[in-house]
Amino acid sequence: MPKTKARSFAVIGLGTFGTTVASELARFGNHVLGIDLQDSNVSRVADTLAEAVIADGRDEQALREVGVGSYDVALVAIGEELDANILCTMNVKMLGVSTVWAKAINRTHHRILSKLGVDRVILPEQEIGRHIAQMLHNPLVRDYVSLGNGFHVVDFRVPQSLDGSHIGKVGLSDKYDLRALGLMRGSDYVPCEAGETELRTDDKLLLLGRRENLRRFADGL
Repeated sequence: MPKTKARSFAVIGLGTFGTTVASELARFGNHVLGIDLQDSNVSRVADTLAEAVIADGRDEQALREVGVGSYDVALVAIGEELDANILCTMNVKMLGVSTVWAKAINRTHHRILSKLGVDRVILPEQEIGRHIAQMLHNPLVRDYVSLGNGFHVVDFRVPQSLDGSHIGKVGLSDKYDLRALGLMRGSDYVPCEAGETELRTDDKLLLLGRRENLRRFADGL
């Protein structure tokens, strides 16, 4: 697998959400600048990030002085202070950051950020809540990724009822309008294009399709 090119990220707001994102980005080898008004928040990540500074995201000049405009991506992760979040978002846009993501606290806030031209608006609690609910609803669903327009890729644990079945005989395409992208058997990838692949209990089957069709397939087992 080709290595992803490292980029530079400015994360503004180092609460739990911002600190987690910033630390993971740094762990992936990216240059990360962390910004927060609270000295304790900045101190907590000082040894993890390339740079961590105390600054006010509401102050365009302060962001300019720490070089936010030169970063590839800015994440506005300021939490409950809606005004500060919006002002900070406007500032990073005016500084010319090409890609801006921002955390929203509710749907109204989401609409405001979208109007400001934010590339991606995140509602962490709602997104994680939906994710967890889906997996709780059907224990066979180990994880999933939304691709937009109703399509998802699901990591589906093969149940005992399908043990020994050939992938082409399950009716994924004809009955459910789903596509098998392949499966993981332990640490080995097994392709499914030919339809002759035999399923085994606890295989991790990767399925592509619309949510309603994925749900029909999972609920019918």
